[in-house]
Amino acid sequence: MRAIVVSPNGVAIACVDPADVDERAMPTVWWGSPAAAAEQVAEIERTEGPRWAMWSQDSARELLELGVEVARSWDVAAVHRVLFGGWRADPARAWARIGGLSTRDLPADAPLDLFHQEPDGDPDDPVRPDGHLRPDWVAGAWQETPERAGRWATVLAELVRRQRAAIEELADREDGRPAARRTASSESTAELLCAELGHAGLPVDRTAMEAAIASFVGPRPASEREAVERVVARDEAVLRHVPQGIRFDLRSPTQVRSMLRVVGVEVPDTRAWRLEQHRDAHPLVDALLTWRKAERVATTFGYPWLDERLGADGRFRGEWSAADGAAGRMTASGGLHNMPADLRSGVVAAPGHRFVRADLGQIEPRVLAAVSGDRSLARASQADDLYAPVAAELGVERAVAKVAVLGAMYGQTTGEGARALQGLRRSYPIAMSYLEAADATAQVGTDLRTYGGRLLRMGGPVPVERAQAAARGRFGRNAMVQGAAAELFKVWALIVRARGRSVDAEVVLCLHDELLVHVPDEHVEVAASMVDEALGEAAARWAPDRSVRFLSDTSIVRSWADAKP
Repeated sequence: MRAIVVSPNGVAIACVDPADVDERAMPTVWWGSPAAAAEQVAEIERTEGPRWAMWSQDSARELLELGVEVARSWDVAAVHRVLFGGWRADPARAWARIGGLSTRDLPADAPLDLFHQEPDGDPDDPVRPDGHLRPDWVAGAWQETPERAGRWATVLAELVRRQRAAIEELADREDGRPAARRTASSESTAELLCAELGHAGLPVDRTAMEAAIASFVGPRPASEREAVERVVARDEAVLRHVPQGIRFDLRSPTQVRSMLRVVGVEVPDTRAWRLEQHRDAHPLVDALLTWRKAERVATTFGYPWLDERLGADGRFRGEWSAADGAAGRMTASGGLHNMPADLRSGVVAAPGHRFVRADLGQIEPRVLAAVSGDRSLARASQADDLYAPVAAELGVERAVAKVAVLGAMYGQTTGEGARALQGLRRSYPIAMSYLEAADATAQVGTDLRTYGGRLLRMGGPVPVERAQAAARGRFGRNAMVQGAAAELFKVWALIVRARGRSVDAEVVLCLHDELLVHVPDEHVEVAASMVDEALGEAAARWAPDRSVRFLSDTSIVRSWADAKP
C-alpha cells in the first residue's frame, strides 16, 4: 500500500508497509512539476496497481485533474466514519481518534497571542508534543517544501497503519464485525467512484432538459419582470379556487391549511402524500398539488440550476460522497439525488451511447434476511416477488404483507401493517428479533454497528422523552437494514466500475438502490449482462453464505425517463 499526498506542486508517496520496498520508510517526492509527478503516479498504478492510501476523496479529485485514475484506495476519512461514525473526518480528528486523543478541543490554526500559544517542539514536525497534528500543517503548511510533503505522507502512512489495526481488532473480537475488513476497502474505493462521478458528470441534453423545465414553468423568461409575472400567474391558478377577497400565502403551511379549511378540506398537515388522499375532494387540492410541482422546479430545479451545473460538454456535475453521516448511503449535491422524476427526460445518453439502468428489487427485506440470518425469510427471497410468499405465510393480501414488512423495518406501530406484525413474529422470529433488538438498543442511547461494521451513533445514555426514545429506536432498526443495504450497493457499484472498463462502460449515477451506466451502443448488451452478473458477485462477497437471492430490474434505455419507475 502506498500513502500519497497531492499538491499543486507535486506529490509525495510513502510506503504503508515498509517491507514492500527497498527504501523502507523513506518517502519519495516529485516536486515542482505536477505533470511529471502525475506521470510517475500513473506509471506506479500501471505497473504495480497498489491500494493508494489517501487523506480523503480530495486527493482522488486532484489526481483526476492531473489525468490520473487509480483503481483502489484506502481513504482515511471513509474508514474513520466506519470506525467512529458521524460525518466529520478531517485529518486532525482522524489522527486524534485513532490515537486515543480528545477531539473536544482540537488545536486550531489561530494567530498566536496571550491565549493561543504554540506548544514547544519543532514547527517542521507535523505532530505536536501533545500528540495532535499541527493545525497549520492540516491547513496546508505541509505543501511549503518537498521535505514537508514527504513528512506529511509519512504521517498519513502511520495513521493508515493504525486504522488497519483497528479494523482488524473490530473484525476479530468476539462481538466484532468480520465484514469490517471488506467494508473498509469498499467504502474507500467508493470514494474514488464518487470523485469520478463528480469529475465526469451525468450526460444531460440541454434542449430536452429545458423542455422538461418549460413544461412546468414555461419557457425562459425574457426579463425579471416576466419572471415575477410567471410567479403571480402560478399562484393565481390556485387562489382562483377560494372566495374572492381572501388571500393566502401558498408558501406558508399554516396558511395553506387555513385555505383548505375554507373549502371544507381538513388536514393535520400539508404533506404531499396526505393531500393526494383529498385530490378529488375539491379542485383546489388538485391545483395546489400541481402548483407545488411547478414551484419546486422553478425555485430549485429551474433554468438557473441548469445553467450553473451543466457544462459545455453536456455533463451535469455535483459533488458526491460515499456515505452520509447516518446509515452510510451515497449522497450528491446539485440536485442529483432529488431530481424530480418529471425531469429525467433531460438525462439522455450521448450520441452513440445508451444507458444500462439497474434497480435493486425489494432490497431492504432481502438484506434483512441476510443480516439477521432468518432462514424462513431467506427462503421467501428466492421468489421474484418476496412479498408473495410472505403474504401466503401470513394469510393476508400481498399489499398488507408488504406494508407489514416495511412497517417492521421502519417501526410502524399503527394501521393494517402493524396488525400483521404478530404474524411476522411467528413466521419470521429471527428477523423480527433482530429489528427489535436494534430498536431497544437505540432507545437507551447505545451505539450500533451495521453488518459491515459501520458505527451508528445513538447519542449516549442521556435522559430523553419517551417520544424521543421511540424515534431513536425507529431510526436504529431502520439504519441497521438501510446501512447494510448501502454497503451491498456500493460493493455492486464498484464491481460494475471495475468490470465495465473492458467495454468502456462508465457509472454515471448512483441513486439509493439504482445504477445508471453509460455505455457505447456496440457494448450495451454485454454491459447489461455484466451488471446483472456483478450483483451476484457482490452478494457472494458481501454475504458469502448465498442463502438470500438478490435481483435487479435491468433495462437498456436512451433516456433515464424511459426506464420503468
